[in-house]
Amino acid sequence: MIKIIKKLGWLLLKLLIGVFVFTLVWVFAYKFINPPISGMMLHKWWNNENYIINYEWRDLEEIDSSAPLAVIASEDQTFLQHNGFDIDAIKKAIEHNKDSKRRRGASTISQQVAKNVFLLPAKNYFRKGLEVYFTGLVELIWGKRRIMEVYLNVVELGNGIYGVESASETFFKRSADKLNRTQSALLATALPNPLKYKIQAPGAYQRTRQTWVLRQMKNLGGEQIIMHWYE
Repeated sequence: MIKIIKKLGWLLLKLLIGVFVFTLVWVFAYKFINPPISGMMLHKWWNNENYIINYEWRDLEEIDSSAPLAVIASEDQTFLQHNGFDIDAIKKAIEHNKDSKRRRGASTISQQVAKNVFLLPAKNYFRKGLEVYFTGLVELIWGKRRIMEVYLNVVELGNGIYGVESASETFFKRSADKLNRTQSALLATALPNPLKYKIQAPGAYQRTRQTWVLRQMKNLGGEQIIMHWYE
């Protein structure tokens, strides 16, 4: 019996080491190789035979600098400072969710990249643990510039529309390098629910949000806070 337990223990240890090595190589590869598809895209395509994926990669230099600034202003204003997790935002979300029916999230851009690229949608503690694990890896291996580059390409901005290039061409009839601040701020208003908030037909809430995002972009210091990415 003891021998069997030891054997199972060794098999489990080898399995864990194998999974760790595989995920490490996977994340490291995506530092240099652009993801051909994300877990979110795959999940939606698999569950809807008529689902069309509109996904066109653009390197960060081919995306106007107003776009990363807009998503930072809208989604994660401490993106350049945190190590993948915004502890203060997490604490505030926990306190808010105790007494409110409207749930508030605290996912950083790094966490959104980790779960959208490497994982399939699910709501359980195991997946949350994997999200934390992959977030740590992308922060350690990729760095902020690559995290933002991948985010701007895989983020959903409409039904089947992934990335700012596809969204810019669809909604503004121009490529992502021709975006201006107003358009980038409007794209950011679709987050985090692009199926509810329509870029092609923004409502009063989105227009108000757009104005707020533009103000935050200015308050954060403008594009100069990320211009070293473009040098």
